[in-house]
Amino acid sequence: MSITARLRGSVHLPGGEELVNGFALESRGDGSCRALLRSGHDLEVYDLDEVFAGERAPAAVFPVPWTWDRVVPSVSPDGSFAVFSGQRAVRAVGAGGEMVWEYRHGCWGPEVGHAHTGDEQEVCRGLEHGSCRVSDDGRLVWAHVVGVEVENWVVLDARDGRELARLPLESAASGSHHLSHPDGIHMGLSIGMGQDGILLHWARWDGGQLTSWDLNATMDRILIDVHGGHPGFLTVEHYGADLQLHALDGSVLAQGEPGPADEDEDPPSCDYGCGFVDADTVIVSTEEGGGHWLLDARTLEVRGAVTYPEGAVDGCIRPLGDGTWLTYDAGSGTLNRWSRAA
Repeated sequence: MSITARLRGSVHLPGGEELVNGFALESRGDGSCRALLRSGHDLEVYDLDEVFAGERAPAAVFPVPWTWDRVVPSVSPDGSFAVFSGQRAVRAVGAGGEMVWEYRHGCWGPEVGHAHTGDEQEVCRGLEHGSCRVSDDGRLVWAHVVGVEVENWVVLDARDGRELARLPLESAASGSHHLSHPDGIHMGLSIGMGQDGILLHWARWDGGQLTSWDLNATMDRILIDVHGGHPGFLTVEHYGADLQLHALDGSVLAQGEPGPADEDEDPPSCDYGCGFVDADTVIVSTEEGGGHWLLDARTLEVRGAVTYPEGAVDGCIRPLGDGTWLTYDAGSGTLNRWSRAA
């Protein structure tokens, strides 16, 4: 079955490719989506709905504290501060550019205990990095950091950076990303370790106790997406073999593949930009120009291949959870927003 897509809008947004092929899109439990785009030494924050309505100026701009190119940002829901995960610290920066607080940790450089010059702009070799996320209520900052002998997942008070809780991790990360659950309570952490696999954790902080779920006994899967109108979360197998829907405890609710395989060939592999178009529909792109497919969000059965009115559109996609999804045309530098045609 073929399902026709409708073009809802197109914009030229410098750095917009990162919304589709990277982690520059930050979604909140209230359905809002913001683009966090690096522009020189600044982080520019855009409301995605406003961008497609014609607003080209960023809603906020924050100076990036370090020159290190692996800095991972998150912005508070009200836009009053940004938090940056750096090579040796997590730092909160106010709307005026002032440092609000700093949480120091070990260095993501690969040599344990290597010396530093004391220059905060010093860049140590290696590609490893952590990540951070401001909670949907703006009260907490979750951060994946380097400890003395192990990596840690820490919960910080967003007002002053004070550590509230710490979870030691059995990881040796190449990188990580956070995903906040729309219930406003749970936070997910996906840690990539290269050829050594993926670690996946969920946790919640009730103000006095950190409760976590280690799902790694049965998984080698990347945490992809959640939706406020759906009880499960999505993962993709480490090498893209399949897509799974899970309950919060990790149990598998459904499993699917992105599209039918040709006779005598292996099924196509998933790209990593899949997710919930809405509470009832999942979209997934396939590797090597295999196209885009819509799946039932509860069974992960294929509903049909997506066809586009302007001709072939392939590559990664980024669903927004509101019935629309993004693609990026590298040739024209255009960020496109689509929905299913009525």
